[in-house]
Amino acid sequence: MATTTAQAGYDGDYVQRFQFFLQHSGEHTVMREFMDKVLPGEFARIGEGKSDLNFLGVGSGQGEMDSHMLNILQSKFPTTQINAHIVEPSTALIGNFKASVAESPNLQKIPFTWNAVSCAEYEKQVKDTKDTKRFDFMNMIQMLYYMDDYAAVIKFFHSLLREKGRLMIIHEAAGSSWGTLWSTFAKDLCIKSVTKYISAGDVKGKLDTLGLKYEEHSIPNTMDITECFVEGSKLGAMLLDFMTDQDSFEKAYNPEMRAKILDLLRDKCSTEKNGRRLFDCGLTCFLIQA
Repeated sequence: MATTTAQAGYDGDYVQRFQFFLQHSGEHTVMREFMDKVLPGEFARIGEGKSDLNFLGVGSGQGEMDSHMLNILQSKFPTTQINAHIVEPSTALIGNFKASVAESPNLQKIPFTWNAVSCAEYEKQVKDTKDTKRFDFMNMIQMLYYMDDYAAVIKFFHSLLREKGRLMIIHEAAGSSWGTLWSTFAKDLCIKSVTKYISAGDVKGKLDTLGLKYEEHSIPNTMDITECFVEGSKLGAMLLDFMTDQDSFEKAYNPEMRAKILDLLRDKCSTEKNGRRLFDCGLTCFLIQA
């Protein structure tokens, strides 16, 4: 069902490139703003009348977003027992997550269960042990790209929801610049950690096929890619490395191919504003009912 740790994008310098992308794109900032607006009300409804709350992060990385959500949950239910379970195949990222928990007095009050396994391994573990634990809230943020069968992943984890629970999926929006780039050059880009590009439109189609009820929210965001067109720019080179999932965009493609990608980024994947080129990296959030 899921991929192995190496296939999930954690080999080489991917983590460093991803952190650079987060800093440059502001993606976590817009996510936090969305969560601050929407999740307090969701958590209040989910947790009403419950003596404990079980939280599950799936593909949590080093936990920046999970930590933020857990802080919101604590603020709504300061006296309720909250249990956090994390499924993340990278032991290095789990190590970083544990370190951040150790530095947060609020998070130290929460018992964590760490599962350094893939989604497929977690499913097998649950079925083999006949684990009956159910969850009030679970999240999958930007991780379905790495699943061999993401519909099966959604179906399995959805089955673990408790009464009134919610599964939150955040994914790249349909029609974003990512989709234009990766669909146009699929045979050249979908060769490493991502072997088949999917957008939120594809995810929505699977949710409908599975017969799941959900709310859909838009999270707008843009990223300045002006430096990608400046010859010799280190910032531009780092952006291009991440955007094409390459250790080195310059070395991975011949001059003709690089020119084609840059032309697409300029002409169809970005808009000009105040002399800057802005790349649409908007997101979609699905809040799926139990």
